[in-house]
Amino acid sequence: MALPADYESTLADYEYSHPLLAHDGPWTLDEVMALPEDSSQRVELVDGSLIMSPIGNLRHQRLLFRIASAFDAACPPGLEALPGLNLKISGTRMLIPDFTVNVAGEEGLLLPAAQLVVAGEVLSPSNRVNDLVLKRKLYADAGIPFYLVVDPEGGEVTATMFELRAGQYVEAARSEGGVLKLKRPFPVTIELSP
Repeated sequence: MALPADYESTLADYEYSHPLLAHDGPWTLDEVMALPEDSSQRVELVDGSLIMSPIGNLRHQRLLFRIASAFDAACPPGLEALPGLNLKISGTRMLIPDFTVNVAGEEGLLLPAAQLVVAGEVLSPSNRVNDLVLKRKLYADAGIPFYLVVDPEGGEVTATMFELRAGQYVEAARSEGGVLKLKRPFPVTIELSP
């Protein structure tokens, strides 16, 4: 089968008209924040490089909603739980946690890492290594006090809460029987399975 005569020029036009393909050199935070919104993927920035991942599947989204809702209902005054916000780690690093517990009432497109109490990630096949290694390190380096990792793979959904101590995350709580019971940063019980 022959390709249409204008195929190559059409592809070239697309490649150089799409903002993610036409960029030369390291990305800046301002350039990433100026990209058009795209609800099909997340675009994060780490030291000039973009990390792109698809939005989680429906099971992932339901679990994320359940966890963020439980946290939000239990938040003490002055805190709120939110899904997927732009978190400014530094001038060259911007991540999008699946959910956060943060200082309430902030405005704008970027939330400074200093406003976070909990960064949370629901693992999926496309982001597992980033969440377990890279993001864990970057959140710790940013001084975020708690990091919650939820793993829906396998039989039972599991969750592990890590607390920052001496610059490293150490396990502070683990789910049992599909339920996560936390005492810190504030008391909350989260049913991980419907």
